[in-house]
Amino acid sequence: MNLTLQKGIDPHTNEIVWLMLDEDYQVVEPIQRYLTFLTTSRSPNTIEAYAYDLRAWWEFLSLKALDWRNINLSDVEDFAYWLRVGDTTKVVSMQPVQAIRSEKTVNRAITAITSFYEYHIASGRINFKQFDRFHLPHGINQKGLLTGIAKSKPTRQKLVKLKEPKSFPGCLSDEQIETIVNACHRLRDKLMILMLNGTGLRKGELLGLCHEDVGDGSDNFIRVVRRNNPNGARVKGQERTIPVVPELLKMYNDYLIYEYPEPVSDYVFVNIWEGKVGMPMNPNVLNVMFDRLSKKTGIYVYPHLFRHTYATRLLKANYSPERVKYLLGHTSIQTTLDVYSHVINEANLFEVIEREESVE
Repeated sequence: MNLTLQKGIDPHTNEIVWLMLDEDYQVVEPIQRYLTFLTTSRSPNTIEAYAYDLRAWWEFLSLKALDWRNINLSDVEDFAYWLRVGDTTKVVSMQPVQAIRSEKTVNRAITAITSFYEYHIASGRINFKQFDRFHLPHGINQKGLLTGIAKSKPTRQKLVKLKEPKSFPGCLSDEQIETIVNACHRLRDKLMILMLNGTGLRKGELLGLCHEDVGDGSDNFIRVVRRNNPNGARVKGQERTIPVVPELLKMYNDYLIYEYPEPVSDYVFVNIWEGKVGMPMNPNVLNVMFDRLSKKTGIYVYPHLFRHTYATRLLKANYSPERVKYLLGHTSIQTTLDVYSHVINEANLFEVIEREESVE
């Protein structure tokens, strides 16, 4: 079955919506219900990625002549293999099978499929007892260095999951950051870079900032607040308040005086020289800006790299992992430890583990 994913705009909310259509251009109801549900909590980019994962799942079900309401664990395992290497049933080769998708991509698809079924079970649309076998029971986990982390919020471990090679994307040096800032000729662009560097904000959090979220001279903070933004920017993690240096707020005030257009928008970062002036910047515009900066400076840079730089700087300055977790907006301390374990010293790591275990 060939499904088509179409992008549209909701005329009532002006937000991006995704429609999954079958070969007759009819809405695929089970997928569409789930995608609509996701709009309340997920960014448009995440919804798009999950939609493509579900389209692949539907293609796999069609190839195997399976009903989406009647599958078991082995089907999900076969799907993971099919995603990883493609359809090898019609190919006879003496050469090793080559992967066509990364472990991370396959695991995201499994997460999308799992969440899809959890939604339909919770909604009472299917009675899917065998779905419980997709997870290990609560409390059963492989022993390892991080055993005990986040026990106050136990989660079920997926049985179908590929082991991902651990890699840290690296950080920017102070000299590189200075080079990137100096390559910008506009206050707005300099401010965006320095705000990413000084707060560790995600791209969506930066572009969703409103003036009311920025402190004044006596309140040196940036507040990350969940809201529906017309540019599709979303707060992915937790709401939080992040301290910033006074110099950052001074540049913000200079930006308002010397570059910010009329009429004044609620949003901090808006279109000024192109596009619809005064409208909040689209995330794609930020991507283009960083692509240009990479070519201009010879430094491969993108918004999320500043987040890694910010977190690493804090941990090297002996900020506690719990404090860094809060400032980054991570839901779980385990996320912080997994990504930045190379920075956290062993004594600090085990101290966090012991505190988590003592909560029980």
